[in-house]
Amino acid sequence: MNQPEVAQPLSLDGSIGEGGGQVLRTALSLSLCLQRPFRIENIRIGRKRPGLQPQHLAAVRAATAISDAVVEGDAPGSTALSFAPGPVRAGVYHFDIGTAGSTGLLLQTLLPALMLGEDDSTLTLDGGTHNPLAPTFEYLNQAYLPMINRMGPQIQAELVRPGFYPEGGGRIRVHIRPAVHLWPLQIPRRGKVLTLDGQALVANLPLEIAERELAVLQSGLAVHAGGLQAHRVEDCISTGNAVWVSVYSEHITEVFSVLGEKGVPAETVAQSLVDQVRTYLDEDVPVGPWLADQLLLPMALAGQGSFRSLEPSAHTTTQIEVIAAFTGRRFQVRPTDKGHVLISLE
Repeated sequence: MNQPEVAQPLSLDGSIGEGGGQVLRTALSLSLCLQRPFRIENIRIGRKRPGLQPQHLAAVRAATAISDAVVEGDAPGSTALSFAPGPVRAGVYHFDIGTAGSTGLLLQTLLPALMLGEDDSTLTLDGGTHNPLAPTFEYLNQAYLPMINRMGPQIQAELVRPGFYPEGGGRIRVHIRPAVHLWPLQIPRRGKVLTLDGQALVANLPLEIAERELAVLQSGLAVHAGGLQAHRVEDCISTGNAVWVSVYSEHITEVFSVLGEKGVPAETVAQSLVDQVRTYLDEDVPVGPWLADQLLLPMALAGQGSFRSLEPSAHTTTQIEVIAAFTGRRFQVRPTDKGHVLISLE
């Protein structure tokens, strides 16, 4: 009797591009969606602590849990991993990273497969919700997920409690209603800027810190007093501060955020955020540098789409490389004007 054909594992080099955990997370997402096994070597080989760290292991094990994958190499510090997924199962899942590792990055690993599933899913993810080198919850909820919802799925996210580095202990809950297929995104322009609002959050710190940050936002940006809000929470195990600005435009919402640092004045923290927002507004592009690389994977699954952004970051070019390896299709990056580019998949 003939045996069913088994797809050959795709071979990946984890040191390509920016050489961080993004290569692994994108590979896991595409492997789940396309049911394509892969083997990756040189995982984070150039980093201070190479190989799989707790946040990367959490992504591997969560991807394994929703697909009954066969995995080799999922151990702390491992620089090589083999992953062969089974069919993705919708359901109610709870994953604890165990550290302050990013719940947002874990969500972005699992979401593509679950939003194309046959039934609703609910994810409860424990770990960090406000990390220095990862999307904050507010960014996910106001900038990233609305773009995903525009493509057909319906995703609702809730911040149960914040979690800051290094204690973590945060929790987000996400409900996913999948779509039969994804509509392509077309974002050629930002349109008129409608309004800006600014918010500051402190956990187990004086509210005065948040109020000082908002005063800087009010003086440095066109944010009216009614669009400024300070929040203080105590029912969490971590201590931290985050401040963010949401830019609402006709065709897109972008969110920029900065985390407070011990010993850095609140005014300095807020001014760095003002500078980020001003740069975005002056450039007159719809898609900022972080959203650019995060939209590529869902656009690849839709098979079509385009948007205008700034010169691609290392994360964006790395994402393009990994997507091409899995799908054989490459995004086109065409210069337009003023240093802007049109990124498209046709």
